[in-house]
Amino acid sequence: MRRIALPLAFLVGAAAVLAFAPFEQFWLLPLCLACLFRLFACAPDWRAAAWRGAVFGLGFFLAGVSWVYVSLSVFGGMAMPLAALATLLFCAYLALFPALLGGLLRRFWPTAAWRQALLFAALWALADLLRGSLFTGFPWLALGYAQSPPSPLAGYAPVLGVYGLTLLTALVAAWLTWRPWGWLGVAIVLAGGWGLRQVQWTAPQGEPVSVALVQGNVAQDLKWRPERFAATLALYRELVSRHPARLTILPETALPAFLEAIPHDYLMQLKALAAREQGDLLLGVPTGTEAAYWNSAVSFGASPSQYYSKAHLVPFGEFIPPGFAWFLRLARIPMSNFSPGPPSQPPLALAGQRLAVNICYEDVFGRELLPALPAATLFVNMSNTAWFGRSLAQPQHLQIARLRALETGRPMLRATNTGMTAVVAPDGQVTALLPPFTTGVLTAHLYGYGGLTPYARLGDAAALCLALVALGLALLTPRGAKSK
Repeated sequence: MRRIALPLAFLVGAAAVLAFAPFEQFWLLPLCLACLFRLFACAPDWRAAAWRGAVFGLGFFLAGVSWVYVSLSVFGGMAMPLAALATLLFCAYLALFPALLGGLLRRFWPTAAWRQALLFAALWALADLLRGSLFTGFPWLALGYAQSPPSPLAGYAPVLGVYGLTLLTALVAAWLTWRPWGWLGVAIVLAGGWGLRQVQWTAPQGEPVSVALVQGNVAQDLKWRPERFAATLALYRELVSRHPARLTILPETALPAFLEAIPHDYLMQLKALAAREQGDLLLGVPTGTEAAYWNSAVSFGASPSQYYSKAHLVPFGEFIPPGFAWFLRLARIPMSNFSPGPPSQPPLALAGQRLAVNICYEDVFGRELLPALPAATLFVNMSNTAWFGRSLAQPQHLQIARLRALETGRPMLRATNTGMTAVVAPDGQVTALLPPFTTGVLTAHLYGYGGLTPYARLGDAAALCLALVALGLALLTPRGAKSK
């Protein structure tokens, strides 16, 4: 086992990515984690377990977030060897979290099987929580995201959130290695998730609204070229004019210029098009000047003009951390020094709804969306994932949006440049979807929703408390019981 432990850990980590979108083989993740659990159990000491966790993490993240290389090399202008090295180092950093998990698990390995399972689950939940917070956070591929519908565990999302799903996934995985009582526990957890799926935590309110979600499909390498500016404006005006709706949403930075540089007549044309239905149009556009600028969404139409500015910025893509100015000399990323918007911004009152807007990967941070509740009736995500080409990034991002809808009990409207433009129902199901890398408009009629899920009330505190309780039970009970 020792000779094959590290290669096996790497392969199992890479295979675990098949549990996430676009493959969505959710059942595979507990099996991969069960294999990792046995690799930890067979490790001769905590150092060997840490190495096995690190190699698992390296396989997992290299397979799952390799699209970082595309953004750096293909669209960021970084030399291919440097982009490959940067991607490898980034994935190696992410692999430190399962490495830490493996080392701690083996260092404090309990004697009883049920305590081993609790410790494994608690450490996974805490590792994902830490990864989602440290250095502004990168919670992409948190284990819980794989448990979107039709997974039975999806029923727990409105109660415990994505990190609660991480804990339950890891617990199920450990229990699969413990017969027969562990299998009974798996059956109980799955039955509980199925039962919770029958609960409607929120309810529709008011009248339905017609929406038009615009997907311009403007290639990233052409987007910022001055000679393409007029064509981009004409494209979006044509798409909006052909699909009247009460609420029209364009993607993040749909217009590649500061709002103040957009011809006034053009903006008034968009306003008039929105007003045809007594409605509103929400436009993604940079605001400000070269001295200070924001990644914003600005509305035009029957309602007074309102705006939202992105608060949680992407390191190295939207701002450069202190000490990394040299990064700009290696990569050519336009508008890479945005200012953050205010941390708490009220929903926008548009088209008879209250819209909680988030831009690009802000919706990866579920707890940051909760201050908009209970006022918000709809969530809106405006993204431009053209940076990542034809990669796993687009379907993975849609899967994240499905978890946000489940956690909050609100529809999620996604307007993207290249994909995946979609309507997600409060139960996490995708009810309408445009094919990626096509130009078009997705139209739908839907209700806003009111009410609060348990997760909307408690946020990540419930998952954190459960993880700490599990940790306490695993470590503080008498150690004399023998493993089953």
